[in-house]
Amino acid sequence: MNTLKEKIKALAKENSPLIISIRRHLHQNPELSFEEYNTSAYVSEFLKQQNIPHKTGVAKTGIVALIEGKNPDKKMIALRADMDALPILETNKVDYCSKNNGVMHACGHDVHTASLLGTAKILNELKGEFEGTIKLIFQPGEERIPGGASMMIKEGVLENPAPHGIIGQHVMPFIDAGKVGFREGIYMASADEIYVTVKGKGGHAAMPHQLIDPVLISSHLIIALQQIVSRNANPSMPSVLSFGKIIGNGATNVIPDEVKLEGTFRTFDETWRMEAHKRMKTLAEELAKSMGGTCEFNILKGYPVLINEENITRSARHQAEEFLGKENVESLPLWTAAEDFASYAQIIPGCFYRLGVRNEARGIISPVHTSTFDIDETALETGMGLMAWLAITT
Repeated sequence: MNTLKEKIKALAKENSPLIISIRRHLHQNPELSFEEYNTSAYVSEFLKQQNIPHKTGVAKTGIVALIEGKNPDKKMIALRADMDALPILETNKVDYCSKNNGVMHACGHDVHTASLLGTAKILNELKGEFEGTIKLIFQPGEERIPGGASMMIKEGVLENPAPHGIIGQHVMPFIDAGKVGFREGIYMASADEIYVTVKGKGGHAAMPHQLIDPVLISSHLIIALQQIVSRNANPSMPSVLSFGKIIGNGATNVIPDEVKLEGTFRTFDETWRMEAHKRMKTLAEELAKSMGGTCEFNILKGYPVLINEENITRSARHQAEEFLGKENVESLPLWTAAEDFASYAQIIPGCFYRLGVRNEARGIISPVHTSTFDIDETALETGMGLMAWLAITT
C-alpha cells in the first residue's frame, strides 16, 4: 500500500501543471447555478480523453462517471465536486480573471472540479492496483436552493450502483495550502431563506395618525424575531437569523404601502429548526396584526444540517494523516455556512472535509464569496492526490 501511496503522490505532482491549467480555464469561464453547460461539456470531453465512461445531463448539467478497479463489486465510494459559480464581479488582477462579467468562481468550485478531474486521471491510471469502484459526481447548482445534490439524488445518482459512502472536499481560505481539516459529527448549518411582506396603509409622512406604517411594523418585527433566536435556541448549538435586504419604496415624506424583507435562518438542530419556523411565522403575523397591518411570512426550506458520519470521517482523517502527515491535518470548528453535500450525507455515510488554499506570504487570504478570492494553486496537488488516496483506502 505504501508503494501505491507513493505512486499517487508522484502522479499528483506530475499532473499538477495540467490540473492548474484546467482550473484556470474553469475560473475564466464561470457559469451560474444550473447554467453550467460549457463547464459540463468541458468535463465530459476530459473524461472522454481519459476513456472514463460517464453519463451527462443528470439534473440538466450534472455528470456521473465510474472507474472500476479489481473486484469492482467489493466496495463503492462516491466522490463529489460542484461546478457552479456566483454572481460576483471579480476584481483580482490575474491572467485567469473571469471573462464572464459579473460571474465569478468566488467559492472555489473551479478548484473542486479541477481537483476531481485530476483525481479521476490518477485513479484511472491505477485502476489495476486497487479494489472496488469509484463513482465520480460532478454536480450543478450547489449555490442555489433546492441545490443540485437533491436533484441528482432524485434522478438516481446514489443508485445503480449504490455507493457505500461519499466524500467531498471544499476550499478553506483560513487553512494554509498543503493542509486539510476534518470534523466528525455535526459540522455545517442548515440554511433557510426568509421572505416577508409587511402591508399597511401608506401616505404622507407628516400625518402618520392617518396611516398604518409598514416601516415601523417591520422595525419591530426584526427585533422581535431576533429575540426568538436569542431566547429560545440552545446556546450550545448556535442559530443565526440575519436580514440582508429591506425594501420600503417610500421617500423622506412618503410612507409606503408595504415593506419587503429577505433574510436567512441557520441552525445545527433540525428539531429546533422546525420549531423556529413555526414561532417566527406566528410572531410575525400576530405582531403585524396588533399594529394594524398584515404580514406574509414565507420560508423557503433549504439545505439540512451537514453531519459527517463518524466512521467514514474518522477513517478519512486517519488516511489523510497517513498521506500528508499529522502536522498537516487540522480539526475544524462548527461552521454556520451551509452546503448541499448535506443532502447526500442524509442518505449515506458522508465525509466533507476542507482543503487549505491560503498563502499569507503571497497575499492569498481573501474569504470565499468575495471579489478577491483566489487560491495558492499548489493546493490542487494536495487535493487530487489526497482524494485519490481516500477513495482507495477509506
